[in-house]
Amino acid sequence: MGAPDRRYATGSQPARPIGTAPMMRVRSASDPAPGRLVNEDVVFQLGPLVGVLDGATVPEGFDTGCVHGPAWYVRHLAARIGLAVAARPAATLMSSLAAAILAVRADHGGDCDLDHPGTPSSTVCLLREGGDQVDYLVLCDSPLVLDAGGQVSVVSDDRLDAAMADLRRTAATLPGDDADPATRFRRSVTVQRARLNRTHGYWAAAADPDAAYHAVTGTLPLRGPRALRRAVLLSDGASCAVEQFGLFDWAGLLDVTAAEGPEGLIGRVRAAERDHPDRLRRHKRTDDASAVFCEFRPAG
Repeated sequence: MGAPDRRYATGSQPARPIGTAPMMRVRSASDPAPGRLVNEDVVFQLGPLVGVLDGATVPEGFDTGCVHGPAWYVRHLAARIGLAVAARPAATLMSSLAAAILAVRADHGGDCDLDHPGTPSSTVCLLREGGDQVDYLVLCDSPLVLDAGGQVSVVSDDRLDAAMADLRRTAATLPGDDADPATRFRRSVTVQRARLNRTHGYWAAAADPDAAYHAVTGTLPLRGPRALRRAVLLSDGASCAVEQFGLFDWAGLLDVTAAEGPEGLIGRVRAAERDHPDRLRRHKRTDDASAVFCEFRPAG
């Protein structure tokens, strides 16, 4: 697997020959955080399957028990997801993701402690076109925005946000409020790691294939009054256009991405990061940003 381009976009790629099923046109873009050489996101299309993965950045000074990093992990996971789906096209996205996580576990070799709480991990957002329907999967904080039946909705996994909110409430009741910000940050990261892939915590792809079965999944038709027309898969570095900066609502995000492309959406995020420093993340001022935009049209 070679080094990723700083920004890349796929062209329009039909999932199958014209005239046999609804067609899926895909555009994508991914951009590392300004000033960073390595992109820990990955976007991909493998036939009827598209995906966005967002690797968890390792805070400075923290160990992972692994000789690999988040960028290695997301690229191996994307490849393994594609192989799992190709090998068993009728399998659920959950089971394909579980098989992929298990395969990447083997890819690590024998030099990594995969039970370490900081082992490389990633969000997962997948969409698979299957003729008359689309299946989707969302794990952790990479949301999926859907335009189906004339209604725009967002599929999200809010367990990380819930776990972090609970962590902040717990921290507020503990002694040591006079600790410096760096010490408080280290404490919060340690507790957050302890909640990864645990009941009453949050779930992400890491080394435990069971995490796949905690994903948010669903199916939408591609024909009829409830048919899916558009979808956009996002890493949180792109969804922050709505969630952090409030540039527009989810319907507006879809419209902007349709008109300006995924790279246009990311460009708006970068401008917001420059223009609204008061809204920047406290511990991660900017982030890798990725978007995959899918349009569906009926067979002619």
